[in-house]
Amino acid sequence: PVCSMGNSTSRLYSALAKTLSSSAVSQHQDCLEQLDSAQLDPIDPKDLLEECQIVLQKRPPRFQRDFVDLKKNAASNHRPIRVMQWNILAQALGEGKDNFVQCPMEALKWEERKCLILEEILAYKPDILCLQEVDHYFDTFEPLLSRLGYQCTFFPKPWSPCLDVEQNNGPDGCALFFLKDRFELINSANIRLTAMKLKTNQVAIAQTLKCHETGRLFCIAVTHLKARTGWERFRSAQGCDLLQNLKSITQGAKIPLIICGDFNAEPTEEVYKEFSNSSLNLNSAYKLLSPDGQSEPPYTTWKIRPSGECRHTLDYIWYSQHALNVNSALGLLTEEQIGPNRLPSFNYPSDHLSLVCDFSFNQDPDRLL
Repeated sequence: PVCSMGNSTSRLYSALAKTLSSSAVSQHQDCLEQLDSAQLDPIDPKDLLEECQIVLQKRPPRFQRDFVDLKKNAASNHRPIRVMQWNILAQALGEGKDNFVQCPMEALKWEERKCLILEEILAYKPDILCLQEVDHYFDTFEPLLSRLGYQCTFFPKPWSPCLDVEQNNGPDGCALFFLKDRFELINSANIRLTAMKLKTNQVAIAQTLKCHETGRLFCIAVTHLKARTGWERFRSAQGCDLLQNLKSITQGAKIPLIICGDFNAEPTEEVYKEFSNSSLNLNSAYKLLSPDGQSEPPYTTWKIRPSGECRHTLDYIWYSQHALNVNSALGLLTEEQIGPNRLPSFNYPSDHLSLVCDFSFNQDPDRLL
């Protein structure tokens, strides 16, 4: 159970964050849609973090990860924009479908795992948060993050595998959150991705934001492409569709672009090459951590299933390299930190690592592509 610290924030958090049964979800969504989050008291992030830590006191402490400074003496006249990308692992899939054979079921309990997820978000304090496999949006992430000052958007998969799991919490999907005191929403598009002209089960959210401090516009997008070996051409088609949509939204890259996602594709796949070679002039931010700036990390997900150990690079933060600079990126967990049983674990709530980058606008916005 969530320990109440005796103040109103804790009591409200405890009430809001209780996991709902699937039968209560639709009723709860209706209720939430009628609530104006502005009428709810703001939460102090420190209070929420403290409450999470009380819930997690029997678990090992968070792993230490450090930011790597990537600035090439590029002076910036504005505060960096911190972007966080993370496939948080849908609760229904973690408990019911994914078969993490070395992860004790006890480690997947939602009452504690959600606090590990929140602790990770609160530790890095992103200005923009892009999540995949969100199946507790309405009862956990929207009510809490809106009270932390985020504007929240959710787009579920049309048919979610979570719905196959007994006592599920509704469909999973992509979610995008940005701090309202830093950005203004100019335009928002929910995109159902197509492949070979057919609508698919995968989605994206793309939002054009205006930075209050600089007055500059940029587009932030989040997506989660089709999983599994054998679906490479399908992912490639989905990627092409997403790029076409983003070309239109950004007026052919006149508006700078950041794309976060679990692409379910290694850098050797066609969809990765499409993004690398796109006319939008995109680069993958995490390549900059490599010695030559040309190689992706060795892994962004690492798990053990009945079929064996899976270590892959599937998650990316793409950005308009003509318009944006990557000031720093969060280092990955080491193999030693991850441990022999891999992910998820009592230490870490997902089978995917969070990626976090600090961006600044290029000082010469009129520089040609």
